[in-house]
Amino acid sequence: MYTIKDMYDVSETIAGDLFEGKTYPWEVLPEIGDFILKLGETLPEDEFEHPKEDIWIHKSVTVAETATLNGPLIVDAGTEIRPGAFIRGKVIVGKNCVVGNSTELKNVVLFNTVQVPHYNYVGDSILGTHSHMGAGSITSNVKSDKTLVVVKNGAEQMETGLKKFGAMLGDYVEVGCNSVLNPGTVIGRNCNIYPLSSVRGVVKENSIYKDRDHIVQKR
Repeated sequence: MYTIKDMYDVSETIAGDLFEGKTYPWEVLPEIGDFILKLGETLPEDEFEHPKEDIWIHKSVTVAETATLNGPLIVDAGTEIRPGAFIRGKVIVGKNCVVGNSTELKNVVLFNTVQVPHYNYVGDSILGTHSHMGAGSITSNVKSDKTLVVVKNGAEQMETGLKKFGAMLGDYVEVGCNSVLNPGTVIGRNCNIYPLSSVRGVVKENSIYKDRDHIVQKR
Protein backbone atom coordinates (compact mmCIF):
# COMPACT_ATOMS: atom_id res chain seq x y z
CA MET A 1 0.00 0.00 0.00
CA TYR A 2 1.40 3.40 -0.96
CA THR A 3 2.69 5.59 1.85
CA ILE A 4 3.14 9.37 1.99
CA LYS A 5 6.82 8.97 1.08
CA ASP A 6 5.88 6.86 -1.94
CA MET A 7 3.46 9.45 -3.30
CA TYR A 8 4.45 12.96 -2.28
CA ASP A 9 7.30 15.43 -2.08
CA VAL A 10 6.15 17.11 1.15
CA SER A 11 8.53 20.02 0.54
CA GLU A 12 6.04 21.04 -2.18
CA THR A 13 3.37 22.23 0.26
CA ILE A 14 3.04 24.80 3.01
CA ALA A 15 1.37 21.98 4.96
CA GLY A 16 4.44 19.74 5.21
CA ASP A 17 4.15 19.50 8.99
CA LEU A 18 0.63 18.10 8.64
CA PHE A 19 2.10 14.89 7.24
CA GLU A 20 4.72 14.38 9.96
CA GLY A 21 4.22 11.25 12.01
CA LYS A 22 1.74 9.82 9.50
CA THR A 23 2.22 6.78 7.29
CA TYR A 24 -0.68 6.95 4.85
CA PRO A 25 -1.89 10.20 3.28
CA TRP A 26 -5.56 9.76 4.22
CA GLU A 27 -4.57 9.89 7.89
CA VAL A 28 -4.32 13.68 7.60
CA LEU A 29 -7.92 14.21 6.46
CA PRO A 30 -9.47 14.60 9.94
CA GLU A 31 -6.78 17.12 10.95
CA ILE A 32 -6.78 19.59 8.05
CA GLY A 33 -9.12 22.15 9.63
CA ASP A 34 -7.32 22.39 12.97
CA PHE A 35 -3.93 22.47 11.24
CA ILE A 36 -5.00 25.48 9.16
CA LEU A 37 -6.06 27.42 12.26
CA LYS A 38 -2.69 26.82 13.93
CA LEU A 39 -0.59 27.50 10.84
CA GLY A 40 -2.55 30.58 9.86
CA GLU A 41 -1.68 32.36 13.09
CA THR A 42 2.03 31.93 12.31
CA LEU A 43 1.99 33.25 8.73
CA PRO A 44 3.87 36.54 8.19
CA GLU A 45 1.52 39.53 8.04
CA ASP A 46 3.67 41.24 5.41
CA GLU A 47 3.03 38.33 3.03
CA PHE A 48 -0.47 37.08 3.85
CA GLU A 49 -3.74 38.95 4.09
CA HIS A 50 -6.29 37.92 6.69
CA PRO A 51 -9.54 39.21 5.16
CA LYS A 52 -11.89 37.16 7.31
CA GLU A 53 -11.71 34.94 10.36
CA ASP A 54 -9.91 31.68 9.62
CA ILE A 55 -8.83 32.76 6.10
CA TRP A 56 -5.25 33.59 5.06
CA ILE A 57 -4.43 34.50 1.45
CA HIS A 58 -1.02 35.39 0.09
CA LYS A 59 -0.89 38.92 -1.29
CA SER A 60 0.18 37.64 -4.72
CA VAL A 61 -2.96 35.51 -5.14
CA THR A 62 -5.58 36.54 -7.72
CA VAL A 63 -9.16 36.03 -6.52
CA ALA A 64 -12.11 36.66 -8.84
CA GLU A 65 -14.94 38.76 -7.41
CA THR A 66 -17.46 35.95 -7.96
CA ALA A 67 -15.44 33.29 -6.13
CA THR A 68 -16.76 32.12 -2.75
CA LEU A 69 -14.17 31.53 -0.03
CA ASN A 70 -15.01 29.98 3.34
CA GLY A 71 -12.57 29.10 6.09
CA PRO A 72 -10.59 27.53 7.46
CA LEU A 73 -8.53 28.31 4.37
CA ILE A 74 -4.93 29.04 3.38
CA VAL A 75 -4.00 30.01 -0.19
CA ASP A 76 -0.28 30.24 -0.94
CA ALA A 77 1.61 32.50 -3.34
CA GLY A 78 0.94 32.90 -7.04
CA THR A 79 -2.34 30.99 -7.15
CA GLU A 80 -5.31 31.99 -9.30
CA ILE A 81 -8.88 31.51 -8.05
CA ARG A 82 -11.17 32.02 -11.01
CA PRO A 83 -14.79 33.19 -11.34
CA GLY A 84 -17.37 30.90 -9.79
CA ALA A 85 -14.95 28.85 -7.70
CA PHE A 86 -16.46 27.59 -4.43
CA ILE A 87 -14.16 26.81 -1.52
CA ARG A 88 -16.24 25.35 1.31
CA GLY A 89 -13.55 25.28 3.98
CA LYS A 90 -10.80 23.12 5.51
CA VAL A 91 -8.73 23.75 2.38
CA ILE A 92 -5.02 24.36 1.80
CA VAL A 93 -4.09 25.54 -1.70
CA GLY A 94 -0.41 25.58 -2.58
CA LYS A 95 1.73 27.91 -4.66
CA ASN A 96 0.97 28.58 -8.34
CA CYS A 97 -2.25 26.58 -8.40
CA VAL A 98 -5.39 27.12 -10.47
CA VAL A 99 -8.83 26.75 -8.91
CA GLY A 100 -11.23 27.30 -11.73
CA ASN A 101 -14.76 27.99 -12.83
CA SER A 102 -17.39 26.02 -10.88
CA THR A 103 -14.73 24.02 -9.05
CA GLU A 104 -15.69 23.08 -5.49
CA LEU A 105 -13.14 22.22 -2.81
CA LYS A 106 -13.83 20.80 0.64
CA ASN A 107 -11.38 19.35 3.20
CA VAL A 108 -8.48 19.03 0.79
CA VAL A 109 -4.79 19.76 0.42
CA LEU A 110 -3.58 20.88 -2.99
CA PHE A 111 0.20 20.77 -3.20
CA ASN A 112 2.06 23.40 -5.24
CA THR A 113 1.28 23.76 -8.96
CA VAL A 114 -1.96 21.76 -8.91
CA GLN A 115 -4.67 22.57 -11.44
CA VAL A 116 -8.39 21.95 -10.88
CA PRO A 117 -9.52 24.42 -13.52
CA HIS A 118 -12.96 23.46 -14.85
CA TYR A 119 -16.06 22.02 -13.20
CA ASN A 120 -14.25 19.83 -10.68
CA TYR A 121 -15.43 18.57 -7.31
CA VAL A 122 -12.57 17.70 -4.97
CA GLY A 123 -13.58 16.61 -1.47
CA ASP A 124 -11.67 14.85 1.33
CA SER A 125 -8.69 14.38 -0.94
CA ILE A 126 -4.96 15.11 -1.33
CA LEU A 127 -3.54 16.21 -4.71
CA GLY A 128 0.22 16.03 -5.16
CA THR A 129 2.40 18.59 -6.88
CA HIS A 130 1.79 19.15 -10.62
CA SER A 131 -1.32 16.99 -10.58
CA HIS A 132 -4.13 18.06 -12.90
CA MET A 133 -7.80 17.18 -13.09
CA GLY A 134 -9.39 17.54 -16.51
CA ALA A 135 -12.68 19.33 -17.03
CA GLY A 136 -15.58 17.69 -15.23
CA SER A 137 -13.50 15.12 -13.36
CA ILE A 138 -14.45 14.64 -9.72
CA THR A 139 -13.62 12.82 -6.53
CA SER A 140 -16.57 10.90 -5.10
CA ASN A 141 -16.04 10.98 -1.36
CA VAL A 142 -18.93 9.00 0.18
CA LYS A 143 -19.99 5.43 -0.63
CA SER A 144 -23.59 4.94 -1.72
CA ASP A 145 -24.28 2.73 1.29
CA LYS A 146 -22.56 5.24 3.63
CA THR A 147 -20.25 2.59 5.10
CA LEU A 148 -16.62 3.31 6.02
CA VAL A 149 -14.15 3.49 3.15
CA VAL A 150 -11.72 0.64 2.58
CA VAL A 151 -8.66 1.07 0.34
CA LYS A 152 -8.33 -1.98 -1.91
CA ASN A 153 -5.15 -3.05 -3.67
CA GLY A 154 -5.90 -6.41 -5.24
CA ALA A 155 -6.35 -8.88 -2.40
CA GLU A 156 -4.96 -6.37 0.11
CA GLN A 157 -7.54 -4.29 1.95
CA MET A 158 -6.97 -1.50 4.45
CA GLU A 159 -9.63 -0.11 6.75
CA THR A 160 -9.45 3.69 6.97
CA GLY A 161 -12.12 4.34 9.60
CA LEU A 162 -13.34 7.22 7.43
CA LYS A 163 -16.83 7.73 6.08
CA LYS A 164 -15.63 10.52 3.79
CA PHE A 165 -12.56 9.81 1.68
CA GLY A 166 -12.24 10.92 -1.94
CA ALA A 167 -8.92 10.27 -3.68
CA MET A 168 -5.21 10.46 -3.04
CA LEU A 169 -3.38 11.65 -6.16
CA GLY A 170 0.38 11.32 -6.15
CA ASP A 171 2.73 13.87 -7.69
CA TYR A 172 2.38 14.43 -11.46
CA VAL A 173 -0.95 12.66 -11.94
CA GLU A 174 -3.11 13.56 -14.96
CA VAL A 175 -6.83 12.80 -14.71
CA GLY A 176 -8.79 12.86 -17.96
CA CYS A 177 -11.99 14.82 -18.49
CA ASN A 178 -15.23 13.61 -16.92
CA SER A 179 -13.57 10.86 -14.89
CA VAL A 180 -14.90 9.74 -11.50
CA LEU A 181 -12.45 8.80 -8.77
CA ASN A 182 -14.52 6.63 -6.44
CA PRO A 183 -14.18 6.66 -2.63
CA GLY A 184 -10.83 5.29 -1.49
CA THR A 185 -9.02 5.73 -4.80
CA VAL A 186 -5.22 5.95 -4.50
CA ILE A 187 -3.23 6.88 -7.63
CA GLY A 188 0.55 6.57 -7.55
CA ARG A 189 2.99 9.09 -8.96
CA ASN A 190 3.23 9.88 -12.67
CA CYS A 191 -0.02 8.22 -13.72
CA ASN A 192 -2.38 9.13 -16.55
CA ILE A 193 -6.09 8.38 -16.26
CA TYR A 194 -8.03 8.18 -19.53
CA PRO A 195 -11.08 10.45 -19.96
CA LEU A 196 -14.45 9.05 -18.86
CA SER A 197 -12.81 6.59 -16.47
CA SER A 198 -14.40 5.23 -13.31
CA VAL A 199 -11.47 4.48 -11.01
CA ARG A 200 -11.46 2.36 -7.84
CA GLY A 201 -8.73 1.06 -5.57
CA VAL A 202 -5.00 1.55 -6.06
CA VAL A 203 -3.42 2.47 -9.39
CA LYS A 204 0.28 1.61 -9.55
CA GLU A 205 2.69 4.48 -10.13
CA ASN A 206 3.86 5.19 -13.69
CA SER A 207 0.67 3.65 -15.10
CA ILE A 208 -1.71 4.57 -17.90
CA TYR A 209 -5.25 3.71 -16.79
CA LYS A 210 -7.44 3.00 -19.83
CA ASP A 211 -10.10 1.07 -17.91
CA ARG A 212 -10.10 -1.37 -14.99
CA ASP A 213 -9.01 -4.25 -17.25
CA HIS A 214 -6.49 -2.25 -19.27
CA ILE A 215 -3.81 -0.63 -17.11
CA VAL A 216 -0.38 -0.48 -18.73
CA GLN A 217 2.99 0.60 -17.39
CA LYS A 218 4.77 3.55 -18.97
CA ARG A 219 8.01 2.74 -20.75
